[in-house]
Amino acid sequence: MDRKILKIIPAVLVIFLLTGISGCKSDRDEEFSFKGLEESYTINRFKVLNIPANVPGKLTWSIKDSIISEGSELDFISPYAKTYPLTLKIEQNGNVKTYQSTIIVNKEPGSYSKYIASVLDFRPAIGQFTNEIPEYLAGNTANTMLQKARESLIGSNSTMISLGGFGGYVVFGFDHTIPNMNGRDFKILGNAFWGNNANDPRSGSCEPGIIMVAYDRNKNGKPDDNEWYEIAGSEYFKNTTVKNYSITYFKPNETKLPVPGSEPWQTDIEYIKWQDNQGNTGFKTKNGFHDHSYFPLWISDASYSLSGTRLQNNFYDQSGNGSYWIGKSYDFGYADNAPNNDEASNIDISWAVDKSGKYVKLPGIDFVKVHTGINQEAGWLGEVSTEVAGAYDLYIK
Repeated sequence: MDRKILKIIPAVLVIFLLTGISGCKSDRDEEFSFKGLEESYTINRFKVLNIPANVPGKLTWSIKDSIISEGSELDFISPYAKTYPLTLKIEQNGNVKTYQSTIIVNKEPGSYSKYIASVLDFRPAIGQFTNEIPEYLAGNTANTMLQKARESLIGSNSTMISLGGFGGYVVFGFDHTIPNMNGRDFKILGNAFWGNNANDPRSGSCEPGIIMVAYDRNKNGKPDDNEWYEIAGSEYFKNTTVKNYSITYFKPNETKLPVPGSEPWQTDIEYIKWQDNQGNTGFKTKNGFHDHSYFPLWISDASYSLSGTRLQNNFYDQSGNGSYWIGKSYDFGYADNAPNNDEASNIDISWAVDKSGKYVKLPGIDFVKVHTGINQEAGWLGEVSTEVAGAYDLYIK
């Protein structure tokens, strides 16, 4: 072998060994590279404090003995002005290090409103109260109707809007982040009530709406880059609940001859055609109690589609002769599903799930979307339609 090559080999070997040793040392240096927590952190109530760790391993964030996060960073929010003892444990390769700090939460300057502060979108489905609550006037546009929804829902003196049949929705927000604490965090108001003559307990006029929530992570005041999470109510995991249900409503020809039904209230049983993504089609009936158009008059398209989670029909004819229809309340997690003074109208943010049905740990929520969750007509009562009459944060007194 050439002597020059023999001289090169030891030199290359030394470089290789040094590089390997240096690499191993770098790997070890990565362990516990976290620089530690600040002695204390200060934040105002209802503001989110972000503390990144950005190190590998198992992280456990705790307040006293309660684990509040196991993520690589902590998003902390509180509605209470107090000091919290914070502990972070980092476990890497069987070794554990513990870091201590405190979070000081101060009362915010000024004050927040506990009520809805903005309405960002409003698109009802067809229904006997569509064009009535809120009222449509000739020439009104989608922006006009959105403004009317704002006038109805914003603030403490809120009034009701109707979302119409399945899929009709409203999107609203608050002027602060509602924190995700232990227990139920916010209330949505509707017009549900118990039936005086209902045979089943917790039944009457209950028209459950699906609730979606979003956290304004980039703090731009819009739900534009946020993933919506569904509040997994009592029916979410049942096989009677249909995910990703979609329905299309077709604009009716208001000049066509009506097709009366067998009941006096059925003025046109072939009024508005609909079809869904499950292969079903049919007509929505026009009844004699509401003789205006049920199709949103500010929508110029020949049809429009709405989608979301669909719940099993909850209304039934208790009388047997069509005179007394009853809507059963589901256990928890829906809007307009129980009277406003009932615990079932309160919502826990920790019920939120992602698109695959996995529970998510949100620090809080800034936006709420409600859509009618039932596609059913309850005899002379007409379509099951969720109504929203306001909402508020349960922590601000």
